Amino acid sequence: MRLAAEHVLIDGPVGKIEITVENPGAPRGIALVAHPHPLFGGGNTNKVVQTLARTFNHLDYVALRPNFRGVGQTAGEHDDGHGESEDLLAVIAEAKCRYGNLPVALAGFSFGAYVQTRVAEALCALGHPAQRLVLVGTASGFVEGARLYQTRTVPSDTIVIHGSEDTTVPLANVIAWARPLDLPVVVVPGADHFFHRRLHVIREIVSRAWRH
Repeated sequence: MRLAAEHVLIDGPVGKIEITVENPGAPRGIALVAHPHPLFGGGNTNKVVQTLARTFNHLDYVALRPNFRGVGQTAGEHDDGHGESEDLLAVIAEAKCRYGNLPVALAGFSFGAYVQTRVAEALCALGHPAQRLVLVGTASGFVEGARLYQTRTVPSDTIVIHGSEDTTVPLANVIAWARPLDLPVVVVPGADHFFHRRLHVIREIVSRAWRH
């Protein structure tokens, strides 16, 4: 069953933040899902982002898909992950006001995954760590046409999913980031960066991990 999406605007650090919300009713958690790089066409309607949101809906989480600065009705300009992290922290605070002090799952795709590693670090520093992270196609290391991503340290139970045929963020980049963290990486054979024809695999990996 596909939930009706609600579109809301909240106040953020530099103006309005546009969010698409899908609420299964009586949620047991809050899932914040971050989209890929806005300067390369990324937005909250991205198929991987929608897949993550629906996966969390099936797990009885309210899923929030904010647009980053400069996308849709969200104010501001792209800020290389700094302002974007601040915005996501504002979204979490608003979500807790609306839905209660529920566990927060952080999920992200590509640039959004990189931003979520920063958000997770900030939440730990505040003494309110995220319940768990799901990172797909994580921007890490040197990415052609973009920049060098200093992806942050994440908890050992983080779910990291990457495609074997990713030419946007080479698998080797993510392995290099994960190796010193002793962090497992789930590699999806044949999947490109956008997981064309492999979106169902993302859903299955996350659902299975969450139920154990």
